[in-house]
Amino acid sequence: MAIKKSIFKFFDRPYPFYYRGKSLVLLGITIFLLAFLFNYFFTPFNVDPTEHKMDFVWISLLHAGMPIVVLFFLYPFIHFMPGLDANWSVGKDFLFLGCFLLLIGIGQFLIRDLIYNNPNNWSWGYFREEIGNTFLVGILLVGIIISLNHNRLNTRYSREAIRLNFTNRGNIQTNGQPIIPIETQVKMDRFELETATFLFAKAEGNYVMLYLRKGKGLDKILKRIPIKELENQLDHLNNIVRIHRSFIVNLSFVENVKGNAQGYKLNLKECDQVIPVSRNMIPKFEAKVRSI
Repeated sequence: MAIKKSIFKFFDRPYPFYYRGKSLVLLGITIFLLAFLFNYFFTPFNVDPTEHKMDFVWISLLHAGMPIVVLFFLYPFIHFMPGLDANWSVGKDFLFLGCFLLLIGIGQFLIRDLIYNNPNNWSWGYFREEIGNTFLVGILLVGIIISLNHNRLNTRYSREAIRLNFTNRGNIQTNGQPIIPIETQVKMDRFELETATFLFAKAEGNYVMLYLRKGKGLDKILKRIPIKELENQLDHLNNIVRIHRSFIVNLSFVENVKGNAQGYKLNLKECDQVIPVSRNMIPKFEAKVRSI
C-alpha cells in the first residue's frame, strides 16, 4: 500500500512543461538529428535493401523527420492550452511522451509504401513492428534528450541564481506607496495592505492568504480576493511580483535564490516557506529582479 502511494505521489509531482516556444524547436531539432544519426549509422533493425525504393540516406531522413511531422500536428493542442504549464506533472509527461511515440509509430507505418516494395506493407504484422521499433528507439532517445535537457537547465538556472543577488535589497522602496488600498468585489472585504510588512501571498481558491511580518514572527490573514486580482493591483510596485500560479512575493524579503533544472526556489527572511518560481514566469521574475 505504501509503495502504491509512493508511485502515485511520484507521478503527481509537478514537472516543467518543455513543449512550447524555443524549447519545442530545440526538442524537434535534437530528436531529428539523433534519430537520423542513430538510424543511418547503426541500422538497428533488419532491412532488406532489395525492397528499398530509394537510397538508405533518404529513408533515414524520412524516418527521422516523422517526429517533426507529429510535433507539427500536436502544436495547436500545445499552443491553445496555456494552462498546461501550471498543471503539468511527471505522470502527464510520461503520458504525453507515450502518445507522442505511438503517433510516430503510426506515421512510420503509413509511409511504408513510399519506402518499400513489399506487398505486405499494410499488414497488422508490420503495423505492430513499426510501433514496437519506434518505442524501442524512442525510449532510448527520449532518455538521452531528457538527460541532456536536465543538465542544460540545471547549469543555466544554477548559474543565473548566483547572478540574482539580493544583498542589500531590503531597503527597496515601493514607489512611495507603503500602504496600498486593495479593492475587492465585495465592498466590506476591501482592505489596506502595508507593503513594508508583506512577505508573500498564497492562493486559496477564490481567497488569498497574506503572510505579514509581525515583530519576530508571522501573521497570516485570509482575504476574499482571487490572486489574479491581487496581482493586478500590486503589479505597479517595483518589488512585488507574481512568480507562480499560487504565489505573489515581496522581493525585499528574499534572502537567496537557488537554481536547479526545475527553475528557481526562493528562501525568504524570517520565514521557513520555500517558494517556487514557475517556469513560465521565470522571464518576468528575472526582469523584475534586474530592474530593481
